[in-house]
Amino acid sequence: MTEKVNANSFTKESDILFLHGYLSSGSSFFRQLDYFGRDFSVFAPDLKGFGTNSLMEKPYTLDNYIEEVEEYKYKNSLYKPHIIAHSFGGRIAIKACAKNKDFCNRLVLTGSAGLKTKPTLKKKFKKSLFNLLKKFIPREKLSIFYSKDYLAVNDVMKESFKLITSEVLDEYLPYIDCKTLIINGEKDFETPVYTAKKLNQGIKNSQLILIKDAGHFCFIDKPNKFNVEVREFLLS
Repeated sequence: MTEKVNANSFTKESDILFLHGYLSSGSSFFRQLDYFGRDFSVFAPDLKGFGTNSLMEKPYTLDNYIEEVEEYKYKNSLYKPHIIAHSFGGRIAIKACAKNKDFCNRLVLTGSAGLKTKPTLKKKFKKSLFNLLKKFIPREKLSIFYSKDYLAVNDVMKESFKLITSEVLDEYLPYIDCKTLIINGEKDFETPVYTAKKLNQGIKNSQLILIKDAGHFCFIDKPNKFNVEVREFLLS
């Protein structure tokens, strides 16, 4: 469940906890673990339903995932680690940091999901067409209208997905006090640049960095740029 690299720890603040995205795992940060392992002790667990922790007995809410992360921190003696959170992991971090000032030391959000987004014309059209067709066609035959993430999981995870994505987290941003770095790919179409700017505007103690020629997984697309910027932020 955990990928960990030990460094010569000098304070409790030398721990980093990575929180991965949906349909991903801790190993998605493979380009970061060795790099940050030089200065920090790094932890990259597979969250419930993903990777080696795939068995989910009941649908998880966002709060259930926060509880899971808090339990993981306790078991691994992680008091206020730095947190680097991607996409779905960002949902967890945003709500957790707003509710608990001791959840982390410094926060890095990359391609973070959870904010209210602007519906595109394509999405508006698909929604209108879906609402029309569902009156005549069984929902299970309308799979073309569902997201790839939703279609890729089992029934329990589908219920969990709906519970998680139904939460809009904009209202939590003003309650985040920790120093925060928002780092996004300029070509991120999953969580577009305007949502990164909303995070920057909503989190009072934050800064924004955009990486050229990088998408939703900017830490994989441009690992050197990502790693250097994040390291400078954490050690500054």
